[in-house]
Amino acid sequence: MTDILVMGEMLVEIMRDRENVQLYEEGMFRGPYPSGAPAICIDTAARLGCKTAIIGGVGKDDFGKCLLERLKKDGVEVSHVIESEERSTGCAFVTYFDDGSRKFIFHMGNTPAVEARAPEPGEFETVKYMHIMGCSLMANRDFAQEILKTMCLLSGDGTKISFDPNIRKELFTDDSIHAVIREVMDNTSIFLPGVEELLLITGEASVEAAVKKCFENPVLEILVLKNGSRGSRIYTRDEVKEVGVYKVEQLDATGAGDCFDGAFLAGLVQGKSIEEAARMGAAAGALNAAAFGPMEGKISPETVRQMMEAGM
Repeated sequence: MTDILVMGEMLVEIMRDRENVQLYEEGMFRGPYPSGAPAICIDTAARLGCKTAIIGGVGKDDFGKCLLERLKKDGVEVSHVIESEERSTGCAFVTYFDDGSRKFIFHMGNTPAVEARAPEPGEFETVKYMHIMGCSLMANRDFAQEILKTMCLLSGDGTKISFDPNIRKELFTDDSIHAVIREVMDNTSIFLPGVEELLLITGEASVEAAVKKCFENPVLEILVLKNGSRGSRIYTRDEVKEVGVYKVEQLDATGAGDCFDGAFLAGLVQGKSIEEAARMGAAAGALNAAAFGPMEGKISPETVRQMMEAGM
C-alpha cells in the first residue's frame, strides 16, 4: 500500500550563495542540492513516516545519484524512476533577493524527468493520495498528459487527488496548460494554492469569490490557502480556520511550501484533524526554511512535534 504518490520533475538546484546577485552576473554558487517540488514534497512525507513513491526520471549521472541516494535514504520508493543513459538530470539555477523574490533558470524540458510514463493498471494496488504540482504539468506537454493519465487511473480506483498549482512564470509559456489545469481541478479533493495562484486559476478578483467558485466542484473537500509568512487559511464546506507560522531564523525559503504539502498530507494519512495537519505543514515548512537548500532542514516526527508543542 502506498500512502502518497507523486509524479513529476526531479532536478538538482544550484543556488547563489548570497542574496541580490543576478544570474547573469559573475558570482559564486552552492550545490547541487536534491530538488524538484514533487521530490521535496514526497521526501517530507517519507521522513514523517508515510509510505511514499515517486514516478519520474533522472540521468545516469552524478546529479541523478545525488537525487536517488537522498530519496532512498529518506524512505521514498524510487522503483518507478527512469535512469537514462542518453539524457542528463534536470537542474535549476536559482538566485534570491532581499524582498523575498527569486529567479530561476530551468534546464529540464528535455531531461529524463519528462520521459516517465503512467503506470499500468495494478502497478500501484492502493494509493491514498496522489499529489500533483503545477510546475510538473508545465514542464512538457507529453509529460503533462502522462500525469493526467495517472490521475484518472488512480482516482478511478478511489485515490484522492491533491493539487498545488506551484506556478512558475518561467514555465508558464504554453496556453494548452490552461486546459490541463482545468482537468486536474475537476478531480481535485485537496487544493493548496497561494493567493495569486488562486485568483489566476479561478479568474476571480477576490479571494472570497475565488474560494466560492472552487467549491462549486463537488469533489473538492479542503482548500488550503497558503500565504507565506502570514500563515495559511483552511477552508472546508463547513468552516474556516486560520493557522499561523512558527518563528525560525530563515536561511532559505525554497521548498518550504512543498514541505508544507508533504507534511499536511502526512497528517491526513495519519488521521490528524485538518487543523493539526496544517500545523504539521507549518512546522515542516519552518524547519525547511531554517536550513540552506530546498530539501533540507531537520524534519522528522520528533522535530515537528517539538515545534508544534513550543507553539506559534
